[in-house]
Amino acid sequence: MTKVTPQPIAFVSNDSATTPTIVDRQHFQANVDRLRVREKALTREADAIAAERRQLPMVEVDALTSVVGPNGVVPLIEVFEGRQQLMVAYMMWHEGKTAAQQCPGCTMVINHIPELGYLHSRDVTLAVFCQGPFDPSNRYREFMGWTMPWYSVPSASVEPLIAGRHFGMWACYLRQDERVFETYWTTDRGCEQMGSSFAMLDLTVYGRQEVWQTVPTGWPQQFFNTMCIPNTPQNENPLSERPIAQWSRLAQGHADDLYPSTNANPLK
Repeated sequence: MTKVTPQPIAFVSNDSATTPTIVDRQHFQANVDRLRVREKALTREADAIAAERRQLPMVEVDALTSVVGPNGVVPLIEVFEGRQQLMVAYMMWHEGKTAAQQCPGCTMVINHIPELGYLHSRDVTLAVFCQGPFDPSNRYREFMGWTMPWYSVPSASVEPLIAGRHFGMWACYLRQDERVFETYWTTDRGCEQMGSSFAMLDLTVYGRQEVWQTVPTGWPQQFFNTMCIPNTPQNENPLSERPIAQWSRLAQGHADDLYPSTNANPLK
C-alpha cells in the first residue's frame, strides 16, 4: 500500500468568512435566552417522541436467520450475546470496490459507535451487519480500527432482515426466550443521532458547513455533506475523495487493501 500523507484542506478562515454581529454580554445572553425557549421545547418534544417510540408494536423476525461472523454462520438470536435487546447498524457495501469507495455515510456513523459498556449496562448489544461478504468487509473493520461485533448478511438472509428496505438503516430488536422481534428502525437523517459530530457541529457558529444548510451570506459552505468533501479545483487533496473517518487511519500507516490476494493498489 502506498502511504498517503494528509495535506491541509483549504478551508475558509475565520478572518475571511462572515461573522455574527458583535454585541455586549447582556444582549448576547438575551438572544441565547430567546433561543433556549425553542431548544427546551424541542427537548420536550424529543422526549415525547421517544416515549411514543417505546410503545410501538413489534413484528417477529425469524430468530434462526443466518448471519456470518468471525466463527462462521450463526443464527440471529446468537448476536444478542445473551442480552435481551439488540441494536444493529446495517452497513452498505460496494463489493469489489476499494476502501476509499465504501459508503461514506455508513462509515461516518459507525465510526461514532461509543464505548459499548453503557449499552451493555442496559442489556443492549450493538452489532454491525454488513451487506457484503465477511472477509473483505471484516478487513475494512480492521482497517478502521473498529472493535464492535461484526457480521455479514448472506443473500438468503437479506429479505428476512431488510424486508423491502435497504442497507444503511439502523434497527432495534427484542429477544423473548427463543423469539426475536423488531421494535424500531430508521434510516437517512434518522441515523444522525448515532453520529455525535453532527450534534456538536450544529452548536458551532458555522455549523456543518454543508451546501444545503440555511446560513447568512458569506458563511462557509465547503462540504457537500459531513461525510466527505467534493473534489473541486480548489481542493486537490486526494483524501477528499475518501470518507473522512479514513484520513487518520491512513496517516497512521494502516493498510486499507480489502482484497490482498488480487495485489490491487487500493489508492488507484
